[in-house]
Amino acid sequence: MRVEIWSDIACPWCYIGKARFEQGLASFAHRDEVEVVHRSFELEPHRGKADIVPVTDVLVEKYGRTPQEARAMEEDVAEVARGEGLDYSTVGREAGNTFDVHRLLHLARARGRQNALLDLAYHANFTEKRSVFVHEDLVTLAVEAGLDEAEAKAVLADEAAYADEVRADEREAAELGATGVPFFVLDRRYGVSGGQPAEVFAQALEQAWDARTPLTTLTPAADATDATDAATCGPDGCEVPQVKSDV
Repeated sequence: MRVEIWSDIACPWCYIGKARFEQGLASFAHRDEVEVVHRSFELEPHRGKADIVPVTDVLVEKYGRTPQEARAMEEDVAEVARGEGLDYSTVGREAGNTFDVHRLLHLARARGRQNALLDLAYHANFTEKRSVFVHEDLVTLAVEAGLDEAEAKAVLADEAAYADEVRADEREAAELGATGVPFFVLDRRYGVSGGQPAEVFAQALEQAWDARTPLTTLTPAADATDATDAATCGPDGCEVPQVKSDV
């Protein structure tokens, strides 16, 4: 069975959703027979490659918030990430064009190192504050993931390399009805949108394994999750969890 995951390295809910999916996959009896393929989705495809800005500046622009409110939004998402055992830095992170990251991920897939590079890129972006938007830093990540340095440099230097593959992924996401990420497609039978809890992914894997139906987007029961569990990132920004108060 194949699971395709549309995501963007700049999306915090993709970072969280990947971890939750992997937890669900770990409990799936047929996990060794599941092929996971990561597909490309750009949240800001029109951002110039040289337009690299602090993440908080993007939040201020997209949501009309003050810098203080933008930092609070980051803290809210960080709290959810840390609840999944993920590190998440809220200070000093950058936002930029991710097209070259996606091109390099396609190279990594061709070399059997896609998941390794994706994990390194997420870690670099969300925990280490290392740039994933500068070619020199991307080459370093590629080498750490086990790719050949010269080949990674050659791909990044050739703007056409794997560009068609990235665009094809994005067209396919639109055809499947994905307006935000993460978006999971299980064996082309079920679609799961958002950073759902691990148990939702486990259930979806079971259903996809047993069923033979057209693609259906699953919606968990109202009592299965709260508003933070199904959050996604789309062209207008990332959903922010509502902070619960015990007061």
